[in-house]
Amino acid sequence: QVQLVESGGGLVQAGDSLRLSCAASGGTFSYYAMGWFRQAPGKEREFVTAISRSGRTTPFADSVKGRFTISRDNAKNTVYLQMNSLKPEDTAIYYCAADLTMSSNVANTRARTYNYWGQGTQVTVSS
Repeated sequence: QVQLVESGGGLVQAGDSLRLSCAASGGTFSYYAMGWFRQAPGKEREFVTAISRSGRTTPFADSVKGRFTISRDNAKNTVYLQMNSLKPEDTAIYYCAADLTMSSNVANTRARTYNYWGQGTQVTVSS
C-alpha cells in the first residue's frame, strides 16, 4: 500500500511560480510511474502530466505544455511539479498518483490507470 502526500500548494498571482511535491511511502517508489492530475470547481479531474519510472517519458496536457515540468527523485521517493507562468485557469486541487507498472518508459495519461492517489493540494491563482 503506497501513501502519497502532496505539498506546496497555495495562493499566488498570475505569472508566479509554484513547486508541488509528492512524497511517497509504503512501497518501492522506483516501481511506479507517477502522475499529476487536477480538478477545478465544477469540473472533472483532468490529466496534467506524468513521468515514467525511468524519467524519460513525460507527457503533458496541452494547457500546461511549456509552463510546467515534472521530475522525480527516486532517492527521496518524491515527484515534483514545477509550475511557471501560472494562470487563473490553473486554479484547482492538484493530485499526485502512482501507477505500478512493469514498463520503465510508460507514463499513462488516464486516471483509471493509477492505483494510488494523494489527498490533493489546493492551488489558487489570482488575476
